[in-house]
Amino acid sequence: MTVSNAFSHPDQLSSDLRARILAKADELGYIGPDPAARTLARGTSGAVGVLLTDLLYEAFTDEVATAFLAAVVEELAPTGLALTLLTSSVRDDVVPARDVALDGAVIYSCRPESDARDWLIRRRLPLVFVDQDPVEQTSTINVDDRGGARAAAEHLVALGHRRIAIVSRTVDGSAGLVDDPVAAAQGHPQRERLLGWLDALRGVGVAPVVARVPHNTDEAARAAARLLLDTPEPPTAVLCFSDVLALNLMDVARELGLAVPDDLSVVGFDDNPLAVRVTPRLTTVRQDVAAKGRAAAHALTTAIEDRRTGTKTAPVHVNLPTELVVRESTAPPRRS
Repeated sequence: MTVSNAFSHPDQLSSDLRARILAKADELGYIGPDPAARTLARGTSGAVGVLLTDLLYEAFTDEVATAFLAAVVEELAPTGLALTLLTSSVRDDVVPARDVALDGAVIYSCRPESDARDWLIRRRLPLVFVDQDPVEQTSTINVDDRGGARAAAEHLVALGHRRIAIVSRTVDGSAGLVDDPVAAAQGHPQRERLLGWLDALRGVGVAPVVARVPHNTDEAARAAARLLLDTPEPPTAVLCFSDVLALNLMDVARELGLAVPDDLSVVGFDDNPLAVRVTPRLTTVRQDVAAKGRAAAHALTTAIEDRRTGTKTAPVHVNLPTELVVRESTAPPRRS
């Protein structure tokens, strides 16, 4: 017990005794009590999870995702809680969302029907949903996807565009053109942005061509871009689910001999740092990703503390504002 206290309860030993115990442990190569046993004894793991989409590498390659995670880490820093990234994928009998010791989790950008999401809910952990449909008893952090998308579409309409296309995201791996985009919409931001675009376009009689991509990757974006642009009568403007998709679409447009914005106006979503590193700079919808990350982490630590103390704080339902940022990738159409 004395040795265990030296690692887990240093306040119960004199500093001299603890120093001698730790020195001897170091000499013997002993690193302390088993972490799993320590978690069981304390009733806490000291870690929180963030459940992401199947493509875990997007957390490291997408600057929007990395900004969100950085804000979560920053908010968690004073608590001493560590961050564990969870993927929805399963390997043999290992299910991270079921098996990893956690004090709570943020469910972020995950399929609504994900088995991993269901496991976290079934574990009755403190949870926070981000970019998910609001749930009454669980804190949710979203942005005004619909309002931002509506503003983007209204901007194109005001410029005079009527042949307008949309590149959206799916969560089930499907891709290609869709006849009924609302019925096909999956996921909270996907559905809300689509509804926002349609709010503005249908009001002026525009029926957009809608293509969907399964991932926020260069390859998927370029395939959708060719599907929309390499046609006898391409759109004069495209609304994109993300800046990454928009920038890849601009690349394909140039390869096909189309000038942006003279032949094609392009609007993204997120205000990814990439949006101002390209020429022309991208018109986009800004969301405050850092504020979203901080709000998610704060809501989660509050829920964890409630669990620890037996208190009850009402769940929060945050809907952060978005803002249209007009840059040089949009202009009136050369021909109507």
